[in-house]
Amino acid sequence: MTDQANTEGWVYVFVCDPGKKESYLGLYNQEKKINFIPAFRSKEEANDCYLEMPREKGRKYELQAVHIEELHEAAEKNDFVVAIVDREGRIVKE
Repeated sequence: MTDQANTEGWVYVFVCDPGKKESYLGLYNQEKKINFIPAFRSKEEANDCYLEMPREKGRKYELQAVHIEELHEAAEKNDFVVAIVDREGRIVKE
């Protein structure tokens, strides 16, 4: 069964260093010249893309469900946008 978080306004994101100093994984799109937080419609898509995503050595990453509104607020505060990403890591929707 597919775990579709977006049906209720939820998406999946990777959190860096979960705990007191956690932050959302943010990336830079060279082509569009934007900082973005990759968000996934399902847990499966996120897991499929995980190995393809750039990550810093020595950091811990955890997949978490977050409400899209909360994610947009955090992104905006830090000059990022939220981008829905597919299982191959391509931006589907900004």
